Amino acid sequence: MKREDRKQEIINLLVEKRAVDLDDLASRLAVSKMTIHRDLDELERAGVLRKVRGGATIDAGTQFESDFRIREMQEANVKMAIATAAAEFVEPGMTVIINDGSMAAILGEVLLAKRPLTIVTNSAAIMDRTRNESGLNLITLGGVYSAKYNAYFGMITDNALSQLSADIAFISAPAASGGVAYHMDEHVVRTKQAMMKASRQNCLLINSRRFGHSALHRLASLSDFDAIISDSPLPSESADSLKNKPTIVKIATIEEK
Repeated sequence: MKREDRKQEIINLLVEKRAVDLDDLASRLAVSKMTIHRDLDELERAGVLRKVRGGATIDAGTQFESDFRIREMQEANVKMAIATAAAEFVEPGMTVIINDGSMAAILGEVLLAKRPLTIVTNSAAIMDRTRNESGLNLITLGGVYSAKYNAYFGMITDNALSQLSADIAFISAPAASGGVAYHMDEHVVRTKQAMMKASRQNCLLINSRRFGHSALHRLASLSDFDAIISDSPLPSESADSLKNKPTIVKIATIEEK
């Protein structure tokens, strides 16, 4: 099997199982463990996975989030459920900010049913999907392109946001613990925070698997959001942080496959 084919098979297994074992990969792909080590090293440098003892994972760590190409292939039903619930906060004629992320990319498509609408985004996936749609005023945020996140970040992005005022911003996070949402990349954090400042309402979109984890940078307190949408009730520690707070918690309904 050629190197690129091996790496694609490793990616496919990671999408399916979230973690892979070094010995199992060597046996499955009929190569030495040293060859698998090199393949994993290359994929780690590309930001696709995180090496751990005895294998690799795509689960987020304090300084790691898997590549957009991995995330967009995962849990489509959960993302669709959360995006559909988020769309209930949007009315035709509103100006909506949508951040980067595979869940946000699905939201961009779901919101086409809410036209006429203005969408402000740094997500290349949303730009590609909506640029030719009628009834949509698409404002794209410039900046430095990140293939890992399939989105634009940096000073140009944040300066553009400082000149805007939106009705609602949809923000995603790869980790939340207690009463705080986190992200491992400071450039991404700055842009998400700039989006929150540019909007009158802010809504956190977060997969329930992301709770109970932290990352390097503090994004915001959960109580900084006007609404939180997830696919399961919040853990008690996070729910307790919202007591006596006006934050709405909405649980999305996942359709059976």
